[in-house]
Amino acid sequence: MKNFGLSELLLVDPPDLDPDGEAYGFAGHAREDVLPNAREVEFDHLVENYHTVGCTAITNDDHRRHVRYPFRTPAELADSLAGVSAGTCVVFGRERVGLTNGELERLDEVCSIPASADYPVLNLGQAATVVLYELRELTVEETQLPETIERAPERDVEGLHDQFSTLLDALGVEGTQRRRTERLWRRLLGRAHPTTREASTLRGILRRAEEGLRHGLPGEREG
Repeated sequence: MKNFGLSELLLVDPPDLDPDGEAYGFAGHAREDVLPNAREVEFDHLVENYHTVGCTAITNDDHRRHVRYPFRTPAELADSLAGVSAGTCVVFGRERVGLTNGELERLDEVCSIPASADYPVLNLGQAATVVLYELRELTVEETQLPETIERAPERDVEGLHDQFSTLLDALGVEGTQRRRTERLWRRLLGRAHPTTREASTLRGILRRAEEGLRHGLPGEREG
């Protein structure tokens, strides 16, 4: 929860939360605020006060039953909740048996994580991580990651192409092979979107390789 910007933890029929116990031991920095501020509530409180989304690994796969169908994936859930003003509670079940059919019948939506049909069940911590990660754009104002990749200016990328061409000169690559190789190199860089530092570093390596070919490697010069 703390990783992805959530802080309001509601617990239904929980065990005691001992500050010296296991839950606090695994909570990291969430022991400073999320766990101390957690509230114990009745299941009825969730149903009556929130738009509820029940998370389950086991779903119905046709329209004839509506306890676990239809369901959204976590990514679809994030899209559907964008702009929704109603308070939403994402409800996870017990570690061993999850949410019962009776509980799911009282919840507004069902969310399920796409996984292998051979073993679709995730433990509670894994399931919560996947779902809350997909909701992060709704819950996290700022992340540590830049929004865009700062691609090197085109003149720097073209300079890298020129340096590669010079290396091909030193290697004696000509004709059809030369055109094919330069085209492959251009397509590779086009997909890679190198940064300014990457372009500069690669250009320096290509320059040293070209100089080594033209003037002989250090060991060869000494000989």
